[in-house]
Amino acid sequence: MEEILKDLLDGKIDIVTAKNKLRVTNIKAVAEVAKLDINRAQRTGAPEAILAQGKSSEDVQKLALAMVQENGYVLITRAKEEDIALLKDKLPEGYELNINQRARTVILKRQDYLFPKAGKIGLLAAGTADISLAEEVVVTAEVMGCTVIKAYDVGVAGIHRLYGPLTEMLEEKVSAIVVVAGMDAVLPIVVSSNVDIPVIGVPSSVGYGMGKEGMAGLMTMLQTCSPGLAVVNIDNGFGAGVFAALIARQSSVQSSN
Repeated sequence: MEEILKDLLDGKIDIVTAKNKLRVTNIKAVAEVAKLDINRAQRTGAPEAILAQGKSSEDVQKLALAMVQENGYVLITRAKEEDIALLKDKLPEGYELNINQRARTVILKRQDYLFPKAGKIGLLAAGTADISLAEEVVVTAEVMGCTVIKAYDVGVAGIHRLYGPLTEMLEEKVSAIVVVAGMDAVLPIVVSSNVDIPVIGVPSSVGYGMGKEGMAGLMTMLQTCSPGLAVVNIDNGFGAGVFAALIARQSSVQSSN
């Protein structure tokens, strides 16, 4: 990057050429396995995560080590036990692993790396079977600097359990609420009908019969007549965490101005 900027200042290249060269530096090849978008967080506000699902543990390790050297940390989602074991075995000096077994996530980071704090979100999970997915939301949002206020097992089968945690979240002035629910997945609709902030619904693949591994919940959320509810794909805790954190960041910036 410094060489490109120096060439631009010296008049060796024009601004269009410099722009194209800088764009190329955003992509780094790693052993012909994948191309890492090392500046994604600066460009879009959302970190690049390594989805371990479908990858060999050796490839996950190569990608993780390349990313952490560039950015100081890397988030790995849907990590397998084999992935974690290899990362532990090859952990570089001065680095640490933060493992969330329920979320199946791993954060590899420099020991001195600190995530900047920005914003606050709420998180609700309908049942205990949804906690793994909800924890993926937590880890993702915390990597992006958000404080997460969470409450689990507050589904509509016992609707009285919802209002205490929901009241706390509103009193804490969260900027958005993520709601994870399976089966009929009505909970996000109930929440969005009771609050004046964005709600992000995450249909989980919890259920049986006509539920079709989350399809019933997805269709329920998409068919809602309650405005203010956005819906991500089935089991997309990472996407929901990013979306909520981006809202919280923007709210935090506006509050400070």
